[in-house]
Amino acid sequence: MTWSSWVHDANLRIARSPVGRYFRLENSGHVSPLNADRFRRPQPKERKGTFFFTEIRAGMATFFAMAYIISVNANITSQSGGTCVCPPDSPDLCDSDQEYMLCVQDINRDLVTATSAIAALSSFCMGLFANMPISLAPGMGLNAYFAYTVVGYHGSGLVPYEVALTAVFVEGFVFVGLTVLGIRQWLARAIPASIKLATGVGIGLYLTIIGLTYSAGIGLITGYDSTPVELAGCPPETRDESGFCPNSEKMRNPTMWIGIFCGGILTVMLMMFRVKGAIIAGILLVSIISWPRPTPVTYFPYTELGNSMFDFFKQVVTFRPIERTLAVQRWDISGYGGQFGLAFITFLYVDILDATGTLYSMARFCGAIDERTQDFENSSIAYSVDALSISIGSLFGSPPVTAYIESGAGISEGGGTGLTAIFTGICFFISVFFAPIFASIPPWATGCTLVIVGSLMAKAARDINWNYIGDAIPAFITIAVMPFTYSIAYGLIGGIMSYIVINTIAWLIEKASGGRIKPPNKDEKDPWSYKIPGGFFPPWLVRVSKGKMDFWRDAEEGTARSSEEDRAVVEGDRVSDNSDVNVKASEAGEKPKGP
Repeated sequence: MTWSSWVHDANLRIARSPVGRYFRLENSGHVSPLNADRFRRPQPKERKGTFFFTEIRAGMATFFAMAYIISVNANITSQSGGTCVCPPDSPDLCDSDQEYMLCVQDINRDLVTATSAIAALSSFCMGLFANMPISLAPGMGLNAYFAYTVVGYHGSGLVPYEVALTAVFVEGFVFVGLTVLGIRQWLARAIPASIKLATGVGIGLYLTIIGLTYSAGIGLITGYDSTPVELAGCPPETRDESGFCPNSEKMRNPTMWIGIFCGGILTVMLMMFRVKGAIIAGILLVSIISWPRPTPVTYFPYTELGNSMFDFFKQVVTFRPIERTLAVQRWDISGYGGQFGLAFITFLYVDILDATGTLYSMARFCGAIDERTQDFENSSIAYSVDALSISIGSLFGSPPVTAYIESGAGISEGGGTGLTAIFTGICFFISVFFAPIFASIPPWATGCTLVIVGSLMAKAARDINWNYIGDAIPAFITIAVMPFTYSIAYGLIGGIMSYIVINTIAWLIEKASGGRIKPPNKDEKDPWSYKIPGGFFPPWLVRVSKGKMDFWRDAEEGTARSSEEDRAVVEGDRVSDNSDVNVKASEAGEKPKGP
């Protein structure tokens, strides 16, 4: 028996097993009464083109596409200082305090384990319960906002690390409530289209600036006294007391050039030729170059901090328990009421857009979207898994967890069921035992990754309605304010408020003039309405209102009659009389179904 025939037979046997039927693999024979022909005969509900070994390959492709988050999230989030305490009067925010920096290294190692663990758990649950090929992990952009705005670099932000984790924990359970009531989906769809598109672009530029700085990137730019930013790229030992680079040393840092060529240009070339795992390949190459000690680009200099990092790195394979960031929430927020509220609302709003948009786009990519309702299979379960993962992740010390657009790598490999996400979760679980490797990835190895991710997010700008100024200006404000103020929250506030002010004034002028004075190209404005197609309430709540005792069942699990009734309720139409269909069904020797 050849290898290909063995794989084919194994795929067929697994598809016909309970596992195959549960995940709806092709040839599983899974049927649904909702997906019926005109005679109400159940039709196959299999996901075409899905096979067990294809799902394995797809899961690994997703893992390699998003494995960079293990080191990148740890590097970014640990810049907040975590539970380490930096005196408020420190002139350099404890950058020269060896004891504090050793503590930050411990936070970084904790977060490597935490990131791997929550990505493994959330991805596995998404695949098992929602049967979607979508993986989750701490979100890029959200972790930057968490580290650099809410907590601040080395604790210089709005609230302490423990209070910020409390906001994330509460946000997760609020998400659960919004999911149960169906409000989360409606809110995301009700935001003006220009603001939704601009948010992703603005976050992309925000990530780009982070990737170009010293703290979590390649060190190409830095702040200056006479200009907002200044060209940098000098070796650390040549910087003055304020962290500025002398003109004679700019662009001479070897680690920056290693990051640009090996972590940036090489990664881009691999992506151009669609090499799987291009991002992780670039990160690993730069890291391997930076690991030997007696080199100008080493990540382990002969200092107390460098020796500590190298001793941990030499363990290679070990389980690093979470020591400093496990369940450290602070529930007494009396001294941080306003700042806590701002952080909570921003986490909530940004995550609604980020996670919901990603879930929708990936569901459409794998063909799970219902074009009529614009909903996807098991959406309530998927949202609930995402929401609960946020709260569980905060107990590990992690910023908000969200769905990853890199799941598209697995879907493009042929993944179409929850098995893809399950295998991705298994890969993340294995990575938990390689914490010393992932904790030893330098920031200049991941800096260009942030720039690349930012460029991919910026492509949404082409879909913004630039023709109508009432859409274009708020979108541009959202994009510009995020990176220039180093705050996602300020960008969102600026965009939404400017949209409301500009379009409300135009509406008032039109009404006051009896419709005579209005923008000449008003017909080019993106339409907006709070009346969202598909209804406001989720299907289960509609079934409760109809008095159905089995309201928890999805439409496909109920009878054909209840499915038709549910459709009619959502559409606002009366169920039609299908007597002609029943007559034909009777003539064909089948049992009549339906109203």
